Amino acid sequence: MGAHGPIPKRSEERRRRNKDAGPDLVRASSGPPLDLPDLPEPDEHWHDIATDWYLSLRESGQAAFYQPSDWAMARYAAHVMSQVLLSERANGQLVAALNSVMSSLLTTEGDRRRARMELERRPAVKQAPAGVTAIADYRASIGG
Repeated sequence: MGAHGPIPKRSEERRRRNKDAGPDLVRASSGPPLDLPDLPEPDEHWHDIATDWYLSLRESGQAAFYQPSDWAMARYAAHVMSQVLLSERANGQLVAALNSVMSSLLTTEGDRRRARMELERRPAVKQAPAGVTAIADYRASIGG
């Protein structure tokens, strides 16, 4: 797990380009890894949120770095998350432990930045603005 403290900015957002004393930045593509191993399906008794979280890991870029023990830890975290969500009362210590496990799996961007890992963002699809002629044609069609 990475350092504590404020979440570092993404490399393209940083003003200073001095060499960091820490390890080199690792870049990975976002989206599901190409060589995902055969993984067990979510338990049918899990809470829907725990199932969604577990399945979302398969679609996340950091999964390319997961080893079988990481997937076992993710399954364990989903089981504990399900127990917390299905219980009448939330146990604060259990929630804190669950957050720690999720953090060690680098499931949030802040966790990945602290560990010096960045997932390459896919470029947003830019929609061309409507042309003036299209607006004029629309206005004419409604009688304006």
